[in-house]
Amino acid sequence: MASAVLLEGLHIPLTTPFNADGSVALDKLARNVTRYSKTPTAGLIVLGPSGEPTLLSDDETRDVLRTAAEAAAPEKVLLAGIARDSVRSVLALADFAAEHHYDAVLVGVPSTFPSTRSDAQARQLLTYFRAIADRSPLPVILRSTHACPISTDEIVELAVHPNIIGAIAGPFGAIATGSETESILRRTASLKREVVVTTTFAAVTARMKLVAEAAPTLVSAASLTGSATAIAEPPALTSSLRTRIKSVGFQLITSNTPKMLEPLNAGAAGIAPAFAAAAPQACYEIYAAWKDGDQPLAEEKQERVRHAARIGNEVVGIDIGRLKYACDLNGYAAGLPRLPHLPPTGEQRAALEALMQGLRN
Repeated sequence: MASAVLLEGLHIPLTTPFNADGSVALDKLARNVTRYSKTPTAGLIVLGPSGEPTLLSDDETRDVLRTAAEAAAPEKVLLAGIARDSVRSVLALADFAAEHHYDAVLVGVPSTFPSTRSDAQARQLLTYFRAIADRSPLPVILRSTHACPISTDEIVELAVHPNIIGAIAGPFGAIATGSETESILRRTASLKREVVVTTTFAAVTARMKLVAEAAPTLVSAASLTGSATAIAEPPALTSSLRTRIKSVGFQLITSNTPKMLEPLNAGAAGIAPAFAAAAPQACYEIYAAWKDGDQPLAEEKQERVRHAARIGNEVVGIDIGRLKYACDLNGYAAGLPRLPHLPPTGEQRAALEALMQGLRN
């Protein structure tokens, strides 16, 4: 089975920028990823729900995954959204993500399954996830959305698979609230996995290991001079990466922008609000204040983001067109969404400009 990875911290769900002619703007994506890599985010989610993954062809999907991996800083955890309806198609993309040194894959419910499932359909869904996890070269993270939710019971049942290391959901998924998060963690408390971390307990990514393996070692001074005379020299460096092992449980990530603190207080490992693509620093400050144990400051930061992030539909979640415009306002080139998603109206743009005024960076 693939090695697990630490999922603590903020993970930014990337948008997919398009050119005026509708083609994928890979150059803009690369610039966005480079800029996001300079923020204190722990990781980047490529082709999550706000990346419009179902609107991309297989070739476009591979181009986006490759471009993001090449532009990302080595220390950022990379999660690849590989939403497809068939096990075969998902595994083909999982292999591609592994070749480009991603750290885990996000796998959601196929579009062929209804949100409310019969017992037979539930068994089929569990088989789908297990078949992928059995053969995936990367750890699997379950992805639950409003349109295609994974129930708490299903998450708990799948969590025992050694290659399924966590789940991400919200704002209407199984870990959207503190009580749901607490229930899943309580029921999976016996599950423990070991992850490799740095000496400061940050995640060690696949690309960090690659860089360390490629690091040159010091050459002996004697071998260069041919001298047998003893010369004081430092020991050869076998690797610049120093690591340790940390034990973690089943890791949950909430993407509930208005209510990130509830799941965190209940034990969630990280956050991945869609709004982080437009205001990564503001979202990170919520996590940082919570991590420091300053609940009043965390709540103050949460309220600030909650007010500004009114760019979605309360029933179905984030509005891609408005989210992309908010990204543009902060200098992250997102552009227009792909049909059938629509850009914001003039009135909506004016409202977004007012809401984002205090979060410009």
